[in-house]
Amino acid sequence: MTNAIVRTIDPRARDLGGGFRVRRVLPFHAHKMVGPFIFFDHFGPVEYAPGDGFDVRPHPHIGLATVTYLFEGAIRHQDSLGSDLVIRPGAVNWMTAGHGIVHSERTPAPEREAGQSMHGLQTWVALPVTHEDMPPSFVHHPADTLPTFTIDGADIRVLAGEAWDHRSPVNFPWPILYAAIETPDGANMVLPATLAEERALYLVSGGVTVDGNQIGEGVMVVLTPGVDIAVEFLPGTKAVICGGAPLEGPRNIDWNFVASSADRIDQAKQDWNESIRLHGTERFPFVPGDDTEWIPLP
Repeated sequence: MTNAIVRTIDPRARDLGGGFRVRRVLPFHAHKMVGPFIFFDHFGPVEYAPGDGFDVRPHPHIGLATVTYLFEGAIRHQDSLGSDLVIRPGAVNWMTAGHGIVHSERTPAPEREAGQSMHGLQTWVALPVTHEDMPPSFVHHPADTLPTFTIDGADIRVLAGEAWDHRSPVNFPWPILYAAIETPDGANMVLPATLAEERALYLVSGGVTVDGNQIGEGVMVVLTPGVDIAVEFLPGTKAVICGGAPLEGPRNIDWNFVASSADRIDQAKQDWNESIRLHGTERFPFVPGDDTEWIPLP
């Protein structure tokens, strides 16, 4: 690699069922996490004809927060807390699983009827050990509540953490960085070392040049810690920068579960099977209004 880039990660195609395909970047076998980010999927752009849509049936999580961010389209989120909300471009859905939550993601009825274009990112951030057993929660942050500003021709929206002296309203119990960058006319800017201890730049569309390396759509570059890095963004580029402080220890990830120990994941698997058998348990209640389907343990 170069002085600015620790690692380049190419996406791997995954089919999540029903023709819903994603480009998966994290976890990567040689680079499991960037800060607390342990999972990174890029879906779309995909066109749904009138009458079509996607349905991610109810499924459980532990030990993480899921973060949905859309560039196009709409997703209806429902969970076992009773949350029922549609997310649209520019907003953030922040669901903290803690000791256990169940949720579904589906095309909202109006968009299913009319058809829609879908494009977005689904990321997971692992919780610190002190918060793995916290109660689950869900918070929706509308687009107009997230800081937006322009630096050197780059339009920036801070999704989580703090960047360039602007702080997101998202609460997370660990140093984190997550910001969306768009450069309609191109931009030359510096990603300061002070943004986060660990940083990665992901190209949603368009391209950038980092330290003489041309990086295209769908690629993540993990940036060298402690170094201010100049980046040239092509016109029409969309990107995100993510990262934060490294967690206090490694994490296990298996299916939809993240934990500091394998025993926690084994117990969650048993508890999900028990929830299916009993049609909901205290740890994994079924989703109100969406309780006739579920995703079985693989």
